[in-house]
Amino acid sequence: MTTGQIEKSETMKKIALVNQRYGLEVNGGSEYYTRLIAERLTKAFEVDVITTRAIDYTDWKNHYTADEEDINGVHVRRFSVDKLRAKDFNEYNGAYLSRAASGDTDTAAEQIWFEKQGPYSPDAVNYIREHKDEYDAFIFVTYLYYLTVMGMPEVAEKSVFIPTAHEEPFIHFKTFERLFTLPKAFVFLTDEEKALVNGLFPETAEIPSKVMGTGVELPCEPDEASFRSKFGITGDYIIYVGRIDEGKDCPMLFRYFTEYRKRCPEHGLKLVLMGKAVCDIPKHPDIISLGFVSEEDKFSGIAGAKALVLPSKFESLSISVLEAMTLSVPVIVNGVCEVLKGHCVKSNGGLYYKNYFEFEGILRYIFSHEGEYALMRKNAKKYIDDNYRWEVIIDSFKEVIDNI
Repeated sequence: MTTGQIEKSETMKKIALVNQRYGLEVNGGSEYYTRLIAERLTKAFEVDVITTRAIDYTDWKNHYTADEEDINGVHVRRFSVDKLRAKDFNEYNGAYLSRAASGDTDTAAEQIWFEKQGPYSPDAVNYIREHKDEYDAFIFVTYLYYLTVMGMPEVAEKSVFIPTAHEEPFIHFKTFERLFTLPKAFVFLTDEEKALVNGLFPETAEIPSKVMGTGVELPCEPDEASFRSKFGITGDYIIYVGRIDEGKDCPMLFRYFTEYRKRCPEHGLKLVLMGKAVCDIPKHPDIISLGFVSEEDKFSGIAGAKALVLPSKFESLSISVLEAMTLSVPVIVNGVCEVLKGHCVKSNGGLYYKNYFEFEGILRYIFSHEGEYALMRKNAKKYIDDNYRWEVIIDSFKEVIDNI
């Protein structure tokens, strides 16, 4: 057996999940989703993850030193990023999006875009190409990055694509007209995502697919009192969990919340933030940023919240929304995002807004309608119990992989 090769199990198929970042410390939606799926698929498959050494998506600097490691039963193969995110990426991105908005797209310019955005890791793509015969299936998670764009064409005949797509300018790149026709099967996180992809790329309607999100389970028993004591939080609060940046519309949330506190001081409401901050957080006595917290603190903090708030316009599922609902915590989301709006409509366990006054109206409503608020809590939990059970999701994954 040569270096870097692993013998196939006699009884289990061998699969690889491909994502741009992977690790217990990594904070990101598709990355966390990849880890949840990978760990649970180890019960049925021999599982590798092909990823980079990066931990921070803002620069893709190599962070992890080991070529390989095992994390919770998953064998992780890391490859170096050859160059950091280009310093002129934002400038190039803005110029190309302006071109694309007028219908002027070309794959050569987009190839430069993918390399500038990163993570630029030819070694990872070379590994996929050179070792494809060792794997029964490759699962590519998220559509937007170099590893998927360059890796999936190398193994199209045994690939499963989980695009995590949502309506945004990048999904209209010319590159994706071909890429989305390549996989042997799709896994969509929501019905809204499937409708979007089938609408943009009609040929995908002929490719086998399943719609399934992610299971939700609690790693610990939440302890609201301990959380409040540890962080010195009193009174009612709403909570945001995830990366704190402009791409998630966090500045808009800050503006809305500070305006609400001016107009409705009687509620004494606080906004608690959990996650790495990559944009400025205003200095306000009722905005409390905790940074990156443990799983125990995260779930305890969510459990004690009046509601979880998610201002993002672009989501393909939102694990934080599902985690809140499993704790019977209603959600307040940006109704511009069809996926988030869909969670609210289908569950009756959340409310959505499209402007400030709707945001304020929601908060006034949940404080003044105790009976309806209690029903929302019950509805949220029932939605998760009915739709996001791990045993059903993993059985569906096994069916998809076995049919490759």
